[in-house]
Amino acid sequence: MQSKRFVSILLILTLVFGMTIPVQASSIEETKKKGEALEAQKSTAEAEKKALADQLNKLIAEMDETTAKITAKQEEIAVKEDELIQAQIDENNQYESMKKRIKYMYENGNTQFIEILFSSKSIGDFLNNAEYITQISEYDRDMLDEFKATVQRVDDQKKALEGEKAELETLQVQLQEKQDEVSALLAEKAEQISDLEVAIGENAAKLKALQEEAARQQRMREEAAAAAAAAAAASQGNSSGGSSSGGSSGGGTAGPSVAPSGNGALSNPCPSAYISSEFGGRSSPGGIGSTNHKGRDYAAGAGSPIYAAASGTVTTVAYNGARGNYLVINHGNGLSTLYQHCSEIYVGSGQSVSVGQNIAAVGSTGASTGPHLHFEVWVNGTPVDPRNYL
Repeated sequence: MQSKRFVSILLILTLVFGMTIPVQASSIEETKKKGEALEAQKSTAEAEKKALADQLNKLIAEMDETTAKITAKQEEIAVKEDELIQAQIDENNQYESMKKRIKYMYENGNTQFIEILFSSKSIGDFLNNAEYITQISEYDRDMLDEFKATVQRVDDQKKALEGEKAELETLQVQLQEKQDEVSALLAEKAEQISDLEVAIGENAAKLKALQEEAARQQRMREEAAAAAAAAAAASQGNSSGGSSSGGSSGGGTAGPSVAPSGNGALSNPCPSAYISSEFGGRSSPGGIGSTNHKGRDYAAGAGSPIYAAASGTVTTVAYNGARGNYLVINHGNGLSTLYQHCSEIYVGSGQSVSVGQNIAAVGSTGASTGPHLHFEVWVNGTPVDPRNYL
C-alpha cells in the first residue's frame, strides 16, 4: 500500500514538473524577444548619435571658417582705417595749399597775374597765359574735389566691410546656437544609449537566470521520472513476493626704459609717463605670439594730459575697436602723428593745434591692457620709429 502511495506521489511530481516547462519556455522566449528589441533600439540610437556627431563636426568646421573670415575682415577694416586717415591728411594738405595760393593772390592784388597777361607778345600768347591762370584755379578745385571723393570712397568701403563683419558675427551667433542645440541632443542620445545598455544587461541577466532555472527544473523532472520508474518496478516486484528498496537523488545549482633723443622734430606727447613698449617687434600683450608694434607706448595714470607733439591740423577724431578713442594731427611735409586709447579728446576735426597744446587725456579704450598712450609717427602714410623724431 505504501509503495503504491509513493508511486502516486512521484507521478504527481512528474506531472507538475511537466507543466512548468512550457511556462519557463514562454518566459525565456519573451525575454529573448525583449533583448532583441532593446538591441535594435540601441543600434538605432547609435546611428542617430553618429549622425548628430557628424552634424556637430560640420558646425564646428563652419564656426572655425566663420571665425577666420571675421578675423580677415577685421584686418581689412584696419587697412581701410589707415587708408581713410591718409586720405583725410591728403585732403587737408590740398586745402591748406589752396588757401595759401588764394591768400597770396589776395594780398598781392593779382598784380603778378596781370603782369603775366600784359607781358604777352601776341593775342595767342595772351590767351594762353589767361588760360594758364584759369587752369591753376581749376586745378586746385579739382584736386580738392578729388581728395574729398577719395575720403568718401574709402569711408564707404570701410562701412561696407564693417557691415560684412556684422553679418559674419550674426552667422557666428547662429552657428553657436545650433552647435549648443546639437550638443544637447548628442548628450541626450548618449544618455539614452547608456540607459538601453543597462536595460540590455538586466534583460541578459534575467534570461540567464531563466535558462538556468529551466535547466534545473528539467533535471528535477528527469530525476523524478527515473525515480517513478524505479518505484513502479519495485512495486511490481513486491506484488510478486520480491522486495525492493528505492531512493531518489536531487540536483542543485552552483555560484620700461627712457627713450634716446632723435632729430627733435617732435616734442614728448606725454611727459608724465614712462616708456612701456617701443616701436617694432615685441611679444603680444598676454604673452601669446608676437606682433609688429607700430608705435611707442607711454604708460601713465588714467586722465594724464596728452600734448600735441608739433603744430598742425587735426584731420581725424574717431573711435574703433583696436585704437579706442584716437586722433590724428597733420604737421605738413608728409609728417603726421596719431594718439590712441584716449579717455577724452579735447579737440575736433579741422581744428588747428599748437605744439604742447593739451589735446586729450590718457585712457584704456579699445584693445588696451591698461591706461597708456599709444603714439605713432607716420611719414607719407607709413608708420616709423618715433625715436627718430623726438
